[in-house]
Amino acid sequence: MTPDLPDPRVLFAAERTLLAWQRSSLALMGFGFVIERFSLFLSVLRHEPGSPGRHLFSVLVGVALILIGVAVALASSFGYRRFVKTLPVWDVSPGYLTGMGPVINVVIAAVGIALSVYLVVGAF
Repeated sequence: MTPDLPDPRVLFAAERTLLAWQRSSLALMGFGFVIERFSLFLSVLRHEPGSPGRHLFSVLVGVALILIGVAVALASSFGYRRFVKTLPVWDVSPGYLTGMGPVINVVIAAVGIALSVYLVVGAF
């Protein structure tokens, strides 16, 4: 292909990469939440009387994984935006919303931060 012809494949490849990182960040956050709640599950299985206790280790590891997911979402969003700015104008179709993926990632990161705060406050 000659360099002066539009090639949307580059933008779409970058968008697929952003979406893959988005799925990875969601998986990290989900796994962190499961680990944080695992001590509750174990106490129910053991039939412990009274309120089920929460272990500090599972809270710390779970919240850490959620925050790693937040960092992945933000880093991939910033990287995608930085890359899209380097693309020639003719490679991006007029009216194409290149900002939708990063906005969704920032919302996911905000939800992850709110979840982390909720879990930490609820643990202590």
